[in-house]
Amino acid sequence: MPTAESVLRGLADDRATGALRLGKAGVFYLTGGRVTYAESACCPRAEDLLVAGGRISAHAVRQARQAASEQRPGGGLLVDRGLLTRGELEFCVLGAVLDAAFFLFDATGVRMRFRPEDRHWLGPQWYFDVTGLLREHGRRRAQLDQAWPSAELDTLPVVPLARIPAQQVMLTSLQWEVLVGADSSATPADLARKLGRPAYSVLLAVRQLGAAGLLRRPEPPPEAPPAEPPEAPPRTSPKTSPEAPAGAPPETRSRVPSGPPPQAPAPGASAPSGVLPRRAGGAARAGTAPQDGTAPEAGAEAVRPRPSPEWLPAATGDPTDVNLLIRLRNALEALA
Repeated sequence: MPTAESVLRGLADDRATGALRLGKAGVFYLTGGRVTYAESACCPRAEDLLVAGGRISAHAVRQARQAASEQRPGGGLLVDRGLLTRGELEFCVLGAVLDAAFFLFDATGVRMRFRPEDRHWLGPQWYFDVTGLLREHGRRRAQLDQAWPSAELDTLPVVPLARIPAQQVMLTSLQWEVLVGADSSATPADLARKLGRPAYSVLLAVRQLGAAGLLRRPEPPPEAPPAEPPEAPPRTSPKTSPEAPAGAPPETRSRVPSGPPPQAPAPGASAPSGVLPRRAGGAARAGTAPQDGTAPEAGAEAVRPRPSPEWLPAATGDPTDVNLLIRLRNALEALA
């Protein structure tokens, strides 16, 4: 999208006469390729400054505007009627154009439209080259940044401090007007219209007051709360063996051996070394195998041979020795 600077340079090269409207931001008036007047939505107009300063009345301005024509512009009527001198009118137009141009050059994202032969009712009172306006815009921008290198106060309400943090404060007349006129709701642009002062001058005074610590500065935005750590995934139960019986507790299922169940020795075969069979009708103890030759009950722990005490001789595996040990064990349990 073209900028106001590039469009104005093109109109200056064509020596165009008319009005370049920048949407709702404002308008430039040109005569023969030079700017003769400018209005911005952020600034008071030349007639507003004259009325606020008490030089002329609002009624006189309305009469001159209604009687103005291309042959007799309204500015000439005010001078001819003795309401203003030529120097007062030109000086007022000079300040109003420089004030409006400063804000119009910063306007972005606006739709521009040029209307040929459209003129301002005051008529040409001062002629400005586009290059000179841009140079003045840069000078004013640097002056603002030197006073306070931040635009945080430009569009917020002006709020003076209730208590001055100093014993003595030196203020200019305009700075005093800004502090007295501030009602904690008016922005710098609102104060400019209320006081009848150029908007740029009020904005500069606001930045100077902010740098001196006489205005309440905007509070920083609240910090965002720290991000919560991601939730841990739910713990899954340990995998069970496919041979585990249904309904068994997890601990039991995890201990069931995955291989085939141990087989009891065939009748007449010798029992494993170090293993004593249980007596008839008795429950199998931990670490023993059933005496009747049946498989261990489901859920029982894996059968492990129990080492013999050191005072017993090691089993030889002879069936005669095994039977003798069985009868001896049964006799001892009967005595107990």
